[in-house]
Amino acid sequence: MRPTQEFDQMEGLTLDTNKREITGKKVATLRRDGITPIHLYGNGIESQSLQCDTATVSKVILQAGTNIPVTVTVPGDSQENVCFVREVQYHPVTDRLIHVDFMKVDVTRTVRAEVPIVISGLSPAVRNMGGTLLQPLQSVTVEALPMNIPSMFSLNSDLLIDFDTNFYVSDLETPDNINIINDDEDLVAGVVAPRIERETSLDVDGAEESDETDGSEDEAGDGSTEGDGPANEGGDS
Repeated sequence: MRPTQEFDQMEGLTLDTNKREITGKKVATLRRDGITPIHLYGNGIESQSLQCDTATVSKVILQAGTNIPVTVTVPGDSQENVCFVREVQYHPVTDRLIHVDFMKVDVTRTVRAEVPIVISGLSPAVRNMGGTLLQPLQSVTVEALPMNIPSMFSLNSDLLIDFDTNFYVSDLETPDNINIINDDEDLVAGVVAPRIERETSLDVDGAEESDETDGSEDEAGDGSTEGDGPANEGGDS
């Protein structure tokens, strides 16, 4: 049975910007006024220094991540700048947004992007057996046209019914126009047994091995005793 999953595709976002005249160290004045410097670049265009209200750009990059296309509008520019967020800088102390890079892409050519995997629901192995859900693979790399890249893959954990059932990359179903680069056998998620159960299992295995060893020693001891019997009898006679 295939795991219950959803394939989520978000429509492109739009960010309205203004051209930036202030550069260098003076951009600190912009940041104090709640404006974030933006750098727009890409193949076939000249790099542009832009700016946008910090609250607005913060909301957009939170929604876009690195895999959702953003249309960046520039006053006086008739081109459609479909971009991906490529670098986001935050202040090391205040964690305030201080700079964003957008890379323009050709919508007719495939690109690669990281798409997150979200596990929803509560696994029966967690609810009924006390296990812990582990997800070693948080995202996969996909190759597709920019406007076809999904916002995320969503798997339902209802099918993780025991400690032997897992989700793998091969369980992520995608349309023909999206290619997942990761190996099909890469582990996405699974439920591990409670620690006390694992330790009990190890104790039982150890006890069985110990019993087998003791049995072998007893057999060896019995053999040596029987061997001494005839020798003693012969000596007495």
